[in-house]
Amino acid sequence: MLKAIYPGSFDPVTYGHIDIIRRSSKLVDELIVGVLNNNAKSPLFSVEERVKMLEEVTKDVPKVRIVPFEGLLVDFARQMDARMVVRGLRAITDFEYELQMAQTNHKLEEELETVFLTTALEYSYLSSTIVKEVASFGGDISQFVPELVMDRIFEKISKKGECK
Repeated sequence: MLKAIYPGSFDPVTYGHIDIIRRSSKLVDELIVGVLNNNAKSPLFSVEERVKMLEEVTKDVPKVRIVPFEGLLVDFARQMDARMVVRGLRAITDFEYELQMAQTNHKLEEELETVFLTTALEYSYLSSTIVKEVASFGGDISQFVPELVMDRIFEKISKKGECK
């Protein structure tokens, strides 16, 4: 059974993330979407909220499981008995960083392979940071995220007064 992990912060999940989830889930027996609790960042949404949103937006995608994690990806991969990491690439700048991470992970766990999927052209510019910035100025983010995610973003922004 081939298990892969698609790790990320997903703060918030975008159509670009969903595209990678849909496409990579067709390549493996099980896709584990690992929702990273990264203490270095101050996320808009808690890990629990991000997990819930991902579960809702991927409920129609077979073979997908959403699991929160913290710490090293290689440790999480061992815990999940996964041997593949899926990463999406938008631009050459993504590749440079992702290549370093893939090589580091492989050095730490030589059985762990990384597979890169290029993002669909219509999402090549899209990032969670851009979504939050546009939303913080009251912009239309409906083309970037599903409606339920959009509603939760604007709800958070109205409670916080701003989006960071």
